[in-house]
Amino acid sequence: MAKYMLEVNKLKTKYVTRLKEDVYAVDGVSLKIEEGKSLGIAGESGCGKSTLALSLMGYYFAPLHYISGDIIIDGVNISGMKPDKIRKNILGNEIAYIPQAAMNALNPTQKIIRFIEDVIHVHDKSMSKKDIYDMAVERFRILGLPPEVLQKHAVELSGGMKQRTVIAISTILSPKVLIADEPSSALDVTSQKMVIKMMRELMEKGFIKSMIFITHELPLLYNVTDDIMVMYAGQIVEKGTAKEMVFDPVHPYSKGLMGSIIVPEEGTRDIKLEAIPGTPPNLKHPPAGCRFAPRCKYAKPECKLFEIPEKDFDNERMYRCIYDVDYLKEVYGRNG
Repeated sequence: MAKYMLEVNKLKTKYVTRLKEDVYAVDGVSLKIEEGKSLGIAGESGCGKSTLALSLMGYYFAPLHYISGDIIIDGVNISGMKPDKIRKNILGNEIAYIPQAAMNALNPTQKIIRFIEDVIHVHDKSMSKKDIYDMAVERFRILGLPPEVLQKHAVELSGGMKQRTVIAISTILSPKVLIADEPSSALDVTSQKMVIKMMRELMEKGFIKSMIFITHELPLLYNVTDDIMVMYAGQIVEKGTAKEMVFDPVHPYSKGLMGSIIVPEEGTRDIKLEAIPGTPPNLKHPPAGCRFAPRCKYAKPECKLFEIPEKDFDNERMYRCIYDVDYLKEVYGRNG
């Protein structure tokens, strides 16, 4: 029987603005990740990906607020757990987070070893500085980072080195779940490949048990993750294996995402890129029915009237659309 490192059931979280308006950035999201597996989450900017990442850690600060749902890490439900307990017992060793713009996450006035000491002492104050240093040297060596990095300040490192250092610090306690939010953004191609290789090695060497990789570049996930979920306006609209989602997407939004990006494995000959019309909805006042309907060229009146439930097909695949899969594929075929 599969062992799940992370189970999320109907999670809802919101932002509360200064005018006391509710913004439902995560609205009923459910997911599961098996031990040893990685999950990619893709979607446009503003769809709720980063809010979902923050919500999964159960560590809420205004303006982000928990509403309902379960977050279960290795069998332990952290929903509603007190912040001080989450910080001491959960963050870092159960679930860890690599933030967007991670290159700017390091304090320029501190040496790298100081960050690691701070992270470890939150969970274990008994470890000596020598033990922490020896532990850090060994971990950095395994991940291809020289020990000299520990005595440097962030300003002395290149962009790629900063990113790799943040990843090393985030995983120093071998978390069961690692959430990487756009970890390869703002990097050149060579540095991107190095970061992706590093993430794979963390999984292969057992330093992390499972991983969530967030990006707006859906094809990138094909080379990094086992499964992919596509998120739109706070909801998951489709899920499948990485191969299925990149080469055979079903939901009109997923299809639109892939249609607007070149997939290197398919080549570039005779490929016509198409942009998705319109913009994502304002989540203070999301549209009724299917949230993608106002931008969908296949939408009919019913799409805008009724809430569209998730539908399962082909075992583990899921999508959220009023149409049957066979009809969608027929329409896509007619339109090339």
